[in-house]
Amino acid sequence: MKKLFSSSITGPLLALLLVFLCVALTTDRFLSPGNLSNLFLQVSIVSIVAIGATFVILIGGIDLSPGSAIALLTVLFASSIKFVGVPLPVAILLVVAMGALLGLLNGVLVAYLRIPAFIATLAALSAFRGVAFGFNNGSPVFSIHPDLESIFYGTFLGAPLPLYYVIFLYGLSFMVLRYTAFGRSIYAVGGNPRAAELSGLNVKKIQMYCFVIAGIAAAIGAVLMAARLNSGSPNYGVGLELAAIAAAVVGGASLTGGRGNIINTALGAMTIVIVQNGLNLNAVPTSAQNVIVGAIIVIAVAIDIWRDDITSKIKGRFQSTKNVSKKNHH
Repeated sequence: MKKLFSSSITGPLLALLLVFLCVALTTDRFLSPGNLSNLFLQVSIVSIVAIGATFVILIGGIDLSPGSAIALLTVLFASSIKFVGVPLPVAILLVVAMGALLGLLNGVLVAYLRIPAFIATLAALSAFRGVAFGFNNGSPVFSIHPDLESIFYGTFLGAPLPLYYVIFLYGLSFMVLRYTAFGRSIYAVGGNPRAAELSGLNVKKIQMYCFVIAGIAAAIGAVLMAARLNSGSPNYGVGLELAAIAAAVVGGASLTGGRGNIINTALGAMTIVIVQNGLNLNAVPTSAQNVIVGAIIVIAVAIDIWRDDITSKIKGRFQSTKNVSKKNHH
């Protein structure tokens, strides 16, 4: 029991189960097969983008640009196929490479030019979407490719393809963070950049690589979003960066860096998407939904900040109770 409650996965898992139960009790449409299928497809995009958010948060950074990057990348993806005639597989590779370049831009600004991550990625949030509106006179590009939707809606062995994407990417991320020198370096940089540098780690390069990973995750999310809607638009991805950050934070990642678990991020992503789905099913206005998601982020961050104080007080209370019990026993 002690191991269960001291495990980092316990909190995010309990939060997920509580949210699932609350939404199921407030609307009977939640557990319908159609809604659950749509829910999973929606989770797949958020959870993949949240992988990049987690890597950046682990080094003590923040990335506000994925939503706008997705808007730009879907437009580039759609335009390259429909107007230039680029084959679908090549266009996917080009979008992933472009996502890496966008992440590299953020990484250079933060790591080498020492611009605070909040400012650099906030500027990127505005710039990327602005560039997206420069394509096709700001209009969406529809009906990109007849085979595109199968990437998102296709199935294999009865399971939807996005399930395999999520499992593969989370498995790969888990292996990198847990079993590689690069993964351990990420935690070291997030925990204490100065100490990591004195230990011989190239802190700037590690920070830059994490932003590149975030860009690649956004690019994969862009391909899936374009496949889901068979279109590209400068209006896509609005608010997705907040959902990704919230998923990482609800999953227990510390915004001060150095602490987090990629598997918990998946649980956090499911929690956030279920909350949004429940609000939609209960006809809650979009404005109120944004307030609620913002409140969830604040509560999660507050818990992270106060976690050590709360734990120490609980331990102190139990220890004092134990001492009193021993004294009475004697």
